[in-house]
Amino acid sequence: MQIQNPQKQYPKISKTAWIAETAVIVGNVTIKDDVFVGPNAVIRADEPGSSIVIENRCNVQDNVVVHGLSDSEVIIGGSSSLAHSCIVHGPCRIGEGCFVGFGAVVFDCSIGKDTVILHNTTVRGVEVPSCKVVPDGMTVTAQAGVSGLEELTGELAEFKKSVVEANIDLLEGYKKLAEEEEEGKE
Repeated sequence: MQIQNPQKQYPKISKTAWIAETAVIVGNVTIKDDVFVGPNAVIRADEPGSSIVIENRCNVQDNVVVHGLSDSEVIIGGSSSLAHSCIVHGPCRIGEGCFVGFGAVVFDCSIGKDTVILHNTTVRGVEVPSCKVVPDGMTVTAQAGVSGLEELTGELAEFKKSVVEANIDLLEGYKKLAEEEEEGKE
């Protein structure tokens, strides 16, 4: 479902994106090429001055919430994964090639490229440099907590790459299925 916000702004969605029927996208949202948005995801830029941009080849999985406060922006860099039931709340900038795990909360922060934020974490009010790992269940709410984060490993780099590839495959499969259904109606 795509809805205008009270400022009469409609989402802008690439024709190559795939959006689940039960996803809700509201307002000043831009979804670029080859983005997968799963069931029950909510992407909402409805507060005045808020905006959300989801770059190419991202996946926004089931039950993810992306929202922006008034006069804030959320930018999700290309080839990033927002895993099931995570919350990304603006102001927030997530770099290219990142992974945000199940149930994680990311708010009022900047995340460098190729960073992995694992499951059930909270990252708020900090800048996380590129190629870092926030471990499962960790809470990072002070910049001092960022200095102890480990570097991205080859294993986690392969994992996050495989998640993007799996979701691109899903996107292609769902688009093909929709085309076949359309052809069957003719």
